[in-house]
Amino acid sequence: MSKPIVALIYDFDNTLSTRDMQEFTFIPALGMTPSEFWNNCDSLAHERNMDHILAYMYLMAQKAHEKGIDLSPASLRKMGEQVEFFDGVTDWFKRINDYGAQLGLEVRHYIISCGLKHMIEGCPIGHEFYNVFACDYLYNDKGEIMWPSVAINYTSKTQFLYRINKGVEDVGEHKKLNMYMPQSQRVVPFENMIYIGDGLTDVPSMKLTRQRGGYAIGVYRNPQDASYLVKEDRVDFYVPGNYTEGSAMDVAMKAIFQRISARQRFKELSESSYNAAKGHN
Repeated sequence: MSKPIVALIYDFDNTLSTRDMQEFTFIPALGMTPSEFWNNCDSLAHERNMDHILAYMYLMAQKAHEKGIDLSPASLRKMGEQVEFFDGVTDWFKRINDYGAQLGLEVRHYIISCGLKHMIEGCPIGHEFYNVFACDYLYNDKGEIMWPSVAINYTSKTQFLYRINKGVEDVGEHKKLNMYMPQSQRVVPFENMIYIGDGLTDVPSMKLTRQRGGYAIGVYRNPQDASYLVKEDRVDFYVPGNYTEGSAMDVAMKAIFQRISARQRFKELSESSYNAAKGHN
């Protein structure tokens, strides 16, 4: 029998990384401060009635062209190498994978982010993820940006929870995603999902995950930064951005794993006893 799959689904910026990914290399290369760049994005979105994610993607492409900065996939991956993470993140994956294996669980790590896919893939932990769902550009044969190919905002994040649930992880495939699929055929049940995020863009995904029986963990740098996640009962745990062994995040995740494992064991024992009784009739 295959092991039950548990999906840890992370936002990226300010959840795993200590700042927005563009702030480590790209924005400094423009000669701008992070507040200047993001304020420009906000202004553009309001003035042109744009989705904020599309506004920042457009502004990145425009400013990069003006400054002669390469935004090819290879260049974005190179920028990703400079992303910095909360304490314990770099060795978190092996530790939590090993703990899950002890409980008979297969752990898969996913990213659902409004940030840039290639930058995440190039970061020091990029190889740890089963899949990365994030924003991306369509390029021409010369490696020049033509159009956004994927733009993920706070509501569209929920689409990717269903992709993980059904095992339909090709972003270009929409028919299978929207067709009915029996629960028995779904790859990752919602009750085996744990969503980890830090702010407003994560609320719809946290809500959906918990409504379907899964779990949500809020991450903060300062307790007051996202206290609404607690006030509005959006999360099961609210912990500092610290992934070291014995941290609140570590303890919370292991507690969830224990609960999932116990539920799986209960289900297996129940089915076994039912089948045994049925065999005697």
